[in-house]
Amino acid sequence: MSADLFTASATDVLRRFHSRELSPVEYLGALIARIEAVGADVNALGDTYFEEAVEQAGRAEETYMSANATPRPLEGLPLAIKDESEIAGKRTTNGSLIWQDYVSSANDPIVERVLDAGAIVHARTLTPEFSIAFWTHTRLWGVTRNPWNRGFDVGGSSGGSAAALAAGFTPLATGSDIGGSVRVPASCCGVVGFIAPYGRIPVAAPYNLDHWCNMGPLARSVGDCALLADVVSGLHPRDHATLRESVVLGTPTSDVRGLRLAVSYDLGDWPVTTEVRAALADVVETLRRAGAIVEEVDLVVERELVRIASDAHHAILFGRDCARSVVGHEADVNPVTLAWLASLEEPPDPLDGLAAEVEIMARVAAVHERYDAILCPVISMPAFPAGVDYTVEPFVLAGVELDTFHDVCPAEIFNVTSRCPVLAVPAGRGAEGVPIGVEIVGRPFDDHTVFRIGAAIELVQPWPLVAALGS
Repeated sequence: MSADLFTASATDVLRRFHSRELSPVEYLGALIARIEAVGADVNALGDTYFEEAVEQAGRAEETYMSANATPRPLEGLPLAIKDESEIAGKRTTNGSLIWQDYVSSANDPIVERVLDAGAIVHARTLTPEFSIAFWTHTRLWGVTRNPWNRGFDVGGSSGGSAAALAAGFTPLATGSDIGGSVRVPASCCGVVGFIAPYGRIPVAAPYNLDHWCNMGPLARSVGDCALLADVVSGLHPRDHATLRESVVLGTPTSDVRGLRLAVSYDLGDWPVTTEVRAALADVVETLRRAGAIVEEVDLVVERELVRIASDAHHAILFGRDCARSVVGHEADVNPVTLAWLASLEEPPDPLDGLAAEVEIMARVAAVHERYDAILCPVISMPAFPAGVDYTVEPFVLAGVELDTFHDVCPAEIFNVTSRCPVLAVPAGRGAEGVPIGVEIVGRPFDDHTVFRIGAAIELVQPWPLVAALGS
C-alpha cells in the first residue's frame, strides 16, 4: 500500500478503481489508518461509520471486479458529510449539545445525491454550533485545529470538511454556505470550495427558499470540486427552487487567454492583511502570465451596507430558526451563538435590508458588465487563532477592534449576489504557514468560467495537497 495514498485526488482514485490498480477496500483502509494515526491532532471529524463503510467498500469492489456491472460516478469513493446535513438513521448534531441525541429520519438532497452516485459516507465533519461562526469550536466537540499550523483555526462553518481534506481524511466533502461558510474554511485550509448559483444544487426545505443559502462541494483540487459539483447539481423533486437547466462542468480547462478579469484587494472597505493582499497579487500575476487581462477596479461594498443586508435577511429565517432551538436551553448553548442571536434582536427593517441587497447587486453587476469575473479576498487574514472566545476577548487586527460577524469576511457580499458562481482556491501562505485563498466571482450562472480560472491558477502555481501531520 502506498504510504501517501491518502493524498491522492478523487479523480485519480476513481481512475485506479476502474483500472483495478486500487481497490475501494484498500483505499478506505488507508484513510481510516490516517484518521486513527493523526485524527486527534486536528479534531475535524465527529461521528465515524468505519465498520459499515468497510462493508460498502467491499460491495463496491465487487462491482469493479464484475464484467457486467456499471460503476456509478462515485462508486466506492469515501466522502465526508458536514454535521449539518441530515443522514437517515444517523445523528445530526449541528455542533450543539441541544441536538446531540437527534437522529435524522431522512436524507437531505445533497446526501441523497452522493449516495445515489455510489459514494461511501465514512465520517461526519465538524461545524460551529448551528453553523454560525467563522471558526470551528464548540462545547460539544471541542476545538478543530488547522492541519498546517495547529495554533490556528480552520474557518467556519464548514471547517471540519476543509480540515479533513487538508489532513488527508477524505478526498471529498460537503459544506454549506450562507455567509462564507464554504469559502472561508477553503481559504484557511488550502483547499477548493464552490458555491453554485442559487438553484443549481438542491437544498433541504425551508432553506431552499433562502437565496443566500448554498450547499457546496469542497475538495483538494479544482477537478475534484467539479466532479462533486456535477454529481450533486440538478433539478430535484424536493426542492422547487432547483433549476431545470443542467450544467456539466466535466474536466475544467485551464485556458484563460483573453478573459477580462477585475481585481479588488479590499472591496473598498474591508481590512485585509498584507499577507492576504500579497497572495492575491501573486494570483493576478499568475493569470496575466496565462494570458488573461487583469485590471484593478474600484468596487466599493461598505461593511455597513453588508451588515444591514445580513442582519435583516438572517433575522427572517436563519436567526429565528436558531432561536427556536435555543429557547429553554440557553445554559447548553455556545457563547458565540447567544451573541449572534442577541445581535439580531433589533434587526434593520426588512425593506432596508432589501434595499441594501439591491445596491450590492447593482455594484457587482456593474463590474460584471465589463469583466468576465472578479478576483478578491475571502477573509481578512489567513485564519483566527484557535480556541479563542471572541465574545469575551475582542478580535484586533492592525490595532483595530473588529466585529467577527461583520467586519472580516467580504465573502458574504457574494451570498447577496447569489446567482453568481463563486470558487475559492488556494493563493499562497502566511508567515505562520496558514493557507490564504482567493475567491473568483463569475457572472450570473456562468459556472464554467470560474472553474477555468481556478484551473489556470492551479496549473501555474499548484498548492500542497495534504499537511504533514504526526511528524
